[in-house]
Amino acid sequence: MSEPAVLVLRDARALREGDGVRFRVVLDGAAEPAFAVRWHGRVHAYVNRCRHQSLELDFGDARFFDEPFDALVCTHHGARYRPDTGVCFEGPCAGARLTPLALEERGGELWCVGKMGT
Repeated sequence: MSEPAVLVLRDARALREGDGVRFRVVLDGAAEPAFAVRWHGRVHAYVNRCRHQSLELDFGDARFFDEPFDALVCTHHGARYRPDTGVCFEGPCAGARLTPLALEERGGELWCVGKMGT
């Protein structure tokens, strides 16, 4: 049984370059914090859990990027993730990967439809 799709944004265009948006998604029957960001014109979404200690990456403010906007950063311990792949390339969990989420645009709205590849 697949999980229900979740509306992320009513207007997908509202997510501007470098911006993030938080939402919740049900995965394997459990509600999980999640986020989406726009980076280099594309929207990417992940479960909002650092691979180091399962803490949310942000402080609840949907700010996920470092200052030069080239990495998603865990505010707790500084793990740095590639925005397009979710792979940690620096920090205490180097080599680990955020859980990627699949997105769809439907009539200008942005929807999360579950884990990537499922």
